[in-house]
Amino acid sequence: MITFETVGGVNTDATLNLALDTARARGLDLVLASSTGETAKKLVALAKEKNFPNKLVVVRHVFGMEEPGQNDMPEETANFLRESGVTLVTAAHALSGAERGISKKFGGVSPVEIMAATLRMFGQGVKVCTEVAIMALDCGAVDYGKPVVAVGGSAVGSDAACIITPNYSANVLATHIHEILCKPY
Repeated sequence: MITFETVGGVNTDATLNLALDTARARGLDLVLASSTGETAKKLVALAKEKNFPNKLVVVRHVFGMEEPGQNDMPEETANFLRESGVTLVTAAHALSGAERGISKKFGGVSPVEIMAATLRMFGQGVKVCTEVAIMALDCGAVDYGKPVVAVGGSAVGSDAACIITPNYSANVLATHIHEILCKPY
């Protein structure tokens, strides 16, 4: 496992290279979290440069996170990704979603939010890797029962990569994190 000294986008290039190389070597698809699409565009360029043969899945969050009716990823970027052969998934966060809305309204915390907080003990990016792998499976973008390389981050860019066999959000505790490839210290 590679441990980065700092958190955040400064680790994006190293994370994407490690993730692509590992996915290629192990014959795995790659799932990437991307809000605005900037990291996804970097991934597409690197995958093309490396002649990456497997599936690329980019997971973005739902519309309305910041502004009603809007998505943080511009439609031009979403179209570019689709035209580049990327499977683009738009989904509610598997480890918060509607439960966070209920907690905000009524107070307290849900079991899924506790699970997310526990995963954050390994780092925000590891939580995101787990979440987007589950979201990709829920949408049928990756194959059931097959591990993927998942890439996430702490805010902007990517700083964590894991090998995960996701399970559906309805069976979230059957998800397996096999290996953390990289994360911030």
